[in-house]
Amino acid sequence: MSVAAQAWPTEIRLAKDKRTLHVAFDDGAAYALTAELLRVMSPSAEVQGHSEAERKTVGGKRNVQILLIDAVGNYAIRIGFDDMHSTGIYSWPFLHETGRNAGKLFDNYLDDLAAKGLDRDKPGMR
Repeated sequence: MSVAAQAWPTEIRLAKDKRTLHVAFDDGAAYALTAELLRVMSPSAEVQGHSEAERKTVGGKRNVQILLIDAVGNYAIRIGFDDMHSTGIYSWPFLHETGRNAGKLFDNYLDDLAAKGLDRDKPGMR
C-alpha cells in the first residue's frame, strides 16, 4: 500500500481568497493546492471520463474559486467551484498524490492546453 493510500488529513483549510486549498496529512506532508489545479484535475467522470481516451482538458479556469467543501463519509471531500462544477469526489489519496505531483501535473496541463488550442483564460473543453 502506498504512503498516499495510508495518509490521513489532519487539516483542510480554504484560503480567504478561495483559490488555494491547504491540506496537511499525518505523514507530515502539507500541500497548497490551487483551485485551478483541483478543478482541471477533478476526479469526476465529466473530466476524467471512463478511460484515459475519454479524459478532457478543461480551459478557462485560471480564476476559478472554491465555493464549498463537503465531507464525503470519512474518506473524501466534494469541492464545489464557482463555475458550478461539484461532481468530483477528492479522496485522501487523490489529494495527497495531487499535492505531491502538483508541479508535474500542472506542467502536463499546460502542455495539454497548448496541444488542444485551449488556454487558461478562455473557457473550452477537449
